[in-house]
Amino acid sequence: MSDARTETGSEEIHANDADQGIGSVSNRLNWLRAGVLGANDGIVSVAGIVVGVAAATAEVSAILVAGIAGLLAGAFSMAAGEYVSVSTQRDTEKALLDKERWELAHMPDQELEELARMWEAKGISSELARKIAEELTERDALRAHAEIEFGIDPDDLTSPWHAALASFVAFTIGALLPMAAIIFPPTSLRVPITFGAVVVALVVTGAVSARLGGAKPRRAAIRTVVGGALAMVVTYGVGHLVGVGV
Repeated sequence: MSDARTETGSEEIHANDADQGIGSVSNRLNWLRAGVLGANDGIVSVAGIVVGVAAATAEVSAILVAGIAGLLAGAFSMAAGEYVSVSTQRDTEKALLDKERWELAHMPDQELEELARMWEAKGISSELARKIAEELTERDALRAHAEIEFGIDPDDLTSPWHAALASFVAFTIGALLPMAAIIFPPTSLRVPITFGAVVVALVVTGAVSARLGGAKPRRAAIRTVVGGALAMVVTYGVGHLVGVGV
């Protein structure tokens, strides 16, 4: 019976390792989704700027300057915001880990009981939950508590620099599409081609982000396209009015 319980406990630990792998995949999917949304922001923001300027003037240099300014401002703004946000999250995670280290050092018995109760709350028998808690504590007590209590991997905290760079790159890639679409076509076709290219791109980013988030692609794509199209229509109208006024 003891060997059977040990085998069952080992199987449960392997299952826990599999859950950690699933968590890693989930984290990667979240990063991918954030990248898609960052690219979407770059598309909409810069498309609105260049379409508005194109409605006011046919000068390619003016459109290009406005587009580059919008690209840089938006990319740096997103990168800075992401850096601050992830830094705050990382500081919170470090504080939780420090607290857990102190508790493990000063009251290990209570922490072992707590870990066993948490496994028991998952539907595992009290005897097996105790066995799992003991084996996990012996292997890596801090990791065992951090993952089940806070969903944190102590060795894989999110880097604010990586997050900032990812946001900067994603926004820049998205912004390059409307800039290319507005600059290269003939003057009379600039706005229609840009509008069409942006709509197609927004359909793709909306559908991809929806699939990654488990939502319905069609509804998400429609919302994304409507928002982007509205932004371009408004900025085009303002640019046209300003251009006529000047």
